[in-house]
Amino acid sequence: MTSGPDLDTISQMVPETVAVHEDLPQLSARWHRHEIRSGVLEPTGSALRFIVGSTVSRRYSNAQIDDYVGLPRRRFPWRPPLRLTVRARFSHSAGELRGTAGFGFWNDPFLMTGKRLPALPRAVWFFHASPPSDIKLDGDAPGHGWKAATIDALRPATFLLAPVAVPAVLLMKVRPVYLALWPPIQRAIHVAEALLEVDMDEWHVYVIEWGKRHSHFSVDGEPVAGPVPSPRGPLGFVMWLDNQYLVATPQGRLGWGVLEIVGRQWMEVDHFAIEPAS
Repeated sequence: MTSGPDLDTISQMVPETVAVHEDLPQLSARWHRHEIRSGVLEPTGSALRFIVGSTVSRRYSNAQIDDYVGLPRRRFPWRPPLRLTVRARFSHSAGELRGTAGFGFWNDPFLMTGKRLPALPRAVWFFHASPPSDIKLDGDAPGHGWKAATIDALRPATFLLAPVAVPAVLLMKVRPVYLALWPPIQRAIHVAEALLEVDMDEWHVYVIEWGKRHSHFSVDGEPVAGPVPSPRGPLGFVMWLDNQYLVATPQGRLGWGVLEIVGRQWMEVDHFAIEPAS
């Protein structure tokens, strides 16, 4: 695992609410647990499994923890600079795991855990999506897979682009126009994605260094993305596994649905920590 200050050192540097260490399978009281339909949080010796069991394609299932249920976004708990460290593995490889999964920080823009107005997304996280998901926001990355990713679509530049959004979407159906128009828009909304070439079904240590201006991602101490533009805070922490798929492309394709799961699939985590970073 990557090195860093131990808990005693951190507790002398910052208030307890800033540094969080979770040695699983036990969870501290700060986390909200979600076990929807076939979604289960199951202790397994020294780890916690986020499980989605067999389910049909008409029923959404989710196993999740987070720390922002019921909070207005301005009170979400995390701001940079922070370091997130997670040791995890999955039941299936990136080509076999169905639905979405991951861990990191976001602004929960889609009304999933509270009575808030919808918002444009902000996130810095490790994110997996399986076909038929097609979240094609980085011109150099596929629309699905296991990725390190950032986005901050709530930047002022986004609102300056709003008056031309509809004609731009229509024009980007023409590939040469897309190649010309999308890269500056991608930079304006701080989108960056990197496909991870790791075996998801083996143990790895995933680290996000979320800085005020730039973020870095590493797996087992090896850099996989960065420096990439950081989203602004405050954001909430989320760790989940579900059976949904998402479609969002610059050409205006939007979609959502849920997938059939046969058997059990899971994400297993034995430790995660959120620490202050320089």
